[in-house]
Amino acid sequence: MTTPPPQGNPFAQGQPQHQGQAPHPPQGGFPQAGQPGFPPPGAPVPPPAPARRFNKTLIRIVGFIVIAVLIAVGKWFFGQTDAETASVGSCMHNKGTQVAPDLKGVDCSSSDAQYKVVEKFDDTSDSDKCEAVKEATISYYQTGDSSHNVVLCLKEVK
Repeated sequence: MTTPPPQGNPFAQGQPQHQGQAPHPPQGGFPQAGQPGFPPPGAPVPPPAPARRFNKTLIRIVGFIVIAVLIAVGKWFFGQTDAETASVGSCMHNKGTQVAPDLKGVDCSSSDAQYKVVEKFDDTSDSDKCEAVKEATISYYQTGDSSHNVVLCLKEVK
């Protein structure tokens, strides 16, 4: 003799099985249509929440900060004198006088080249440091923008 297959929900353990009736949901189950907190059948579904976009005000603030930093860096870089940006081996021309020198960077192959930088000391005003540099014949001290002091030890090329 064969046994008939079980009917109903085989996963519903411990619950009585009734043929021809829909199984009852367990207590505390999911809410069903028409119950409180759940829309009735056929009710329109609300649209999903819109995707969060960047706040335009935040983008503007970041843009202003970036522009302010670029302006500050540009003023610092372009505000530097030729003496501040000179490096060892570069050549200079004095557009001023011996009493009030105004050194400008020039190409070393130029006929305007008067001095060659043989040593450079940043953040100091001690022009006596050039006395220890063998090749130096002239020392030049300058206070640059933002209190950036520079001493150049120069040798004459003409």
